[in-house]
Amino acid sequence: MNWLRFITKLFLQVLIGTPQFFLSYICFAFPLLSSSSSFKPLPIVEIPLRETTSKKITDTAHDSTCVPDDVSNSGASDDSPTEKLTVVLDLDETLVCAYETSSLPPIIRTRAVEAGVKCFELECFSSEKDVEGKPEINHVTVFERPGLKEFLKQIGEFADLILFTAGIEGYASPLFDRIDVENQFSQRLFRPSTVSTEYRELVKDLSCLSKDLSRVVIVDNNPFSFLLQTLNGIPCVPFSAGLPYDDQLLDVLLPLLKNLSLQKDVRPVLHKRFHMPEWFQMHGIPASALTV
Repeated sequence: MNWLRFITKLFLQVLIGTPQFFLSYICFAFPLLSSSSSFKPLPIVEIPLRETTSKKITDTAHDSTCVPDDVSNSGASDDSPTEKLTVVLDLDETLVCAYETSSLPPIIRTRAVEAGVKCFELECFSSEKDVEGKPEINHVTVFERPGLKEFLKQIGEFADLILFTAGIEGYASPLFDRIDVENQFSQRLFRPSTVSTEYRELVKDLSCLSKDLSRVVIVDNNPFSFLLQTLNGIPCVPFSAGLPYDDQLLDVLLPLLKNLSLQKDVRPVLHKRFHMPEWFQMHGIPASALTV
């Protein structure tokens, strides 16, 4: 997907209505849903660098604080990898989008269903307490990203799957039970597994999964989630029921993950495609703070 098409999608997203808009309200009154309304999503293409800072970024791209020698000099190998690729998947706005049912505009649901998007209703626990001190029950409408079931089936053939969400377990666990009916995921990690850093909270530290991250990749609509492992991340376009004609899972992410499954080390490939260390520096996070 080229840059012009991505900008057009973002413009339409603002006009039609997105989970980010509605969840900005829901997260205020319904904090179990995680959204980053202040973050402008990135396309699944090489991240363009600002012309005004291109020289600075070019210089830092070769800085050893951005990319260690053992990563920058490694990459695809003639030898087939001996271990499966580990694919860590975010939940909200990556695999699904969710709305508080009472706040969901009927036109959003109608358009999504007419476009063939699958949805379901869910009762889940909120982080809020009722007058008796018990967790409140909330009613949520969940939309599955087009191609979700086939996407999970295909990547399960060459990768180990792990769910890592910043959502609370009372919301995310029953939701994911409806998606992972065949128990394809080996682990489920929720908000308590995230960490806080000097620059962002709710960061997903992949070092809790393995010491060797050469064949670990995380897919997330919020790049700040993988701030601590910038070279392992794939920033994806957020999914919105307001823009139901979405081809990201099968047409964009699946081919990329298949290619990564053939690499001895995924980090050189991802760095070449997304330039995430440089992107983080452009957004005010110094190279010294990046654990790549």
